[in-house]
Amino acid sequence: MGGSRVQVNKAHKSRFTSKSSRQAHRIPLIDNSRIAKSNKNAMKGARAIRIQRTKMLRDQKRATLLKDKRALSGPSSSPRIIVLCGLSSAVNLDMLAKELFILLSGEESGAISATVASQTYKLRTTVLIAPYGDLVSCMEMAKACTVVADLIAFVVSVNSLNDGCETGFIDTFGIQCLSVFRAIGLPSTTVLIRDLPAGMREKQNVKKNAISCLGSELPEDCRFYPADTKEELHKVFMWLFKDQHLSAPHWRSHRPYLVSQEVGLELDNNKPGKCTLLVSGYVRAHNLSVNQLVHVSGAGDFQLDKIDVLKDPVPLNEKKGFNSMDSDNPNCIQVVATLKPDALKQEPLVVENIPDPLAGEQTWPTEADMEEANANNKKRKLQRKKLPPGTSDYQAAWIVEDSDDDVADGSVEEGDGMVLDGHKNNFTREESNQSESESVYNMENFDEETEADTDMADDANLTREQIEAEIKKLKDASGLDQEFPDEVDTPLDIPAKKRFAKYRGLKSFRTSSWDPQESLPQEYARIFNFDNFTKTQNHVLAKALKIDQGDEDSSVQVGSYVRLHLKDVAVDLASKIYNLSQRFPMVACGLLQHESKMSVLHFSIKKHDSYDAPVKSKENFTFHVGFRQFVARPVFSSDNINSDKHKMERFLLPGSFSIASIYAPISFPPMPLVVLKNKHGDVPAVAAVGSLRSVDPYRIILKKIILTGYPLRVSKKKATVRYMFHNPEDVRWFKPVELYTKCGRRGLIKDSVGTHGAMKCVFNGVIQQHDTVCMSLYKRAYPKWPEQLFPLQ
Repeated sequence: MGGSRVQVNKAHKSRFTSKSSRQAHRIPLIDNSRIAKSNKNAMKGARAIRIQRTKMLRDQKRATLLKDKRALSGPSSSPRIIVLCGLSSAVNLDMLAKELFILLSGEESGAISATVASQTYKLRTTVLIAPYGDLVSCMEMAKACTVVADLIAFVVSVNSLNDGCETGFIDTFGIQCLSVFRAIGLPSTTVLIRDLPAGMREKQNVKKNAISCLGSELPEDCRFYPADTKEELHKVFMWLFKDQHLSAPHWRSHRPYLVSQEVGLELDNNKPGKCTLLVSGYVRAHNLSVNQLVHVSGAGDFQLDKIDVLKDPVPLNEKKGFNSMDSDNPNCIQVVATLKPDALKQEPLVVENIPDPLAGEQTWPTEADMEEANANNKKRKLQRKKLPPGTSDYQAAWIVEDSDDDVADGSVEEGDGMVLDGHKNNFTREESNQSESESVYNMENFDEETEADTDMADDANLTREQIEAEIKKLKDASGLDQEFPDEVDTPLDIPAKKRFAKYRGLKSFRTSSWDPQESLPQEYARIFNFDNFTKTQNHVLAKALKIDQGDEDSSVQVGSYVRLHLKDVAVDLASKIYNLSQRFPMVACGLLQHESKMSVLHFSIKKHDSYDAPVKSKENFTFHVGFRQFVARPVFSSDNINSDKHKMERFLLPGSFSIASIYAPISFPPMPLVVLKNKHGDVPAVAAVGSLRSVDPYRIILKKIILTGYPLRVSKKKATVRYMFHNPEDVRWFKPVELYTKCGRRGLIKDSVGTHGAMKCVFNGVIQQHDTVCMSLYKRAYPKWPEQLFPLQ
């Protein structure tokens, strides 16, 4: 035992506290109860505020839903559009459309109209039929459906099972149409089953088979209905338009639009070759301002001359027998009001920026100076000079001329040097110019092959064998690009430093700097850029919402039947629009601010599963972006999240998303995308689908090439590499660029060896004899400017 010790506790620190703090725990019971009661009341107040806030939000949502429902079902609402789309060739859509007209109008006989007012269901309906087998028309119907329609009805037939359809109720064309519809964005959908058997059990079995076959291809809330009898169609309409809330894609709610009920044109005598295009229809989604620009799908952007507000040709409360549209008699259309644009407020039709050649404060020669310089060049006579072998024209200009006596005394054979003579050796000059032009052509041809920038020849001049050879060449190039990505052979007849003069090496693709405004092409002087795109988009959308709450004298209300007068339309273009409107309705939409101006748009894109041909960069494609469609030549690139630089892709790889960059009119996301490709005069095929990502001209896309060489002699970390270059000047030119091997070694060029482009290299590890030495070079890549912006132009 170490002896007893008295326990010493640590002294309390109360001597440092105040008197009030020492007495804080001594609180009477009365005060304690009072404080507890106040806390309880505070908690009750917070709970009441939270409940009140929740109730307020719930009431706002209910009011919004009621407002939308009244806008869709009220007497002043626009007719609801139903698009009938057959998923197989066995479906008879004309018979179904006739039965729907009889159901809605209640008339067994009479002329069938596309728009009908139903007193039974208290709504107006427009029934459109998507033509089977025509993908372009079906896409326009899909736009009409996703842009303006409330319902798309996919129709299947039991007879397709008897016809030997491999996939059941849907054939190949139906699968392609479904994929296009899903890419654009589906509204409310339903499936109508026709030609069902008589027995109830057989009907249920067929319905189950249809659900199992098509359920995975359609939205979850899509329902399947039998549609053979009038009672079955009545149940469909009662459920669709009375019990169900019809949904619509989000992107179509930002702009006003209309589907053409009637299209015409008026010639303008003051402007030859121009006319006024007349488009009649119901305004939807938002109020349409007369000062806005209007886009006609496939034709372009136009200014409004005026808007005529017409009397509704199919009113809901009209008497029976007068509910069909009589579009053949224009005298029945009564003009209620006319809106004229304000010259100060009207949006200007600006497509391209006009570049200022003196913006860089450069001194440019005048036309008189250019003419004087040309005259002096013609008068100047080249004197005979002795030049060393291999001297170029540029080097010869720097050689000091000797006196005439020295030239005469100098005896030299003609084969020892190049002689320049303006009179006697024109053939020599022409031959040298020809050789230079051939070398330039070879460089351009080689560059086009590596950039995948070659276009196929004109379809009319190609035979079937030539077309098959071109397709085979594309497939071989695609397979070679996947097997040896980015690898390029150094040309033998052109120096590498001249051929790859636009390329540079990067220490690190992710962290090395690259100026986004360096060496921009001439096309960038014609486009527009935003300092802050997100802020501009919010401002533009807020301005569009003000139109709904603004002056009624400059805008027409939603649901109004109007006639748009689009001015300064080419007569040929207006004729094409009129002819197309006879096949399917044209879609016209009001554009937001800045949406007519050109810029660089980036789309997130994926190759379509049904398209088996290679999708090559910088080829001509037709881009369907929401309401609009235009021709573009995209450049594909990867999407690097952790870097400001993105690698260009020569082909669109299947199964993965890439970024497609094009020159196109500005659009504000979200917008769906469908890319079509014309296969040598055949029906356009869906090549890719996607959506709008951003608008940014300064997104850096780098094209990568890899020069390869092979070790000739190896000594541990040192090696002699050949076949990467073919002359010592190229080796010295590319000496600062870092090398790497396919086995993971990194190294540098030390010196040139011999006269055929071999070089000494040193690496950070032992190099193998079978290894391949690589050098990566990069240059900025840009999309190609389209020769024709809109398909109908």
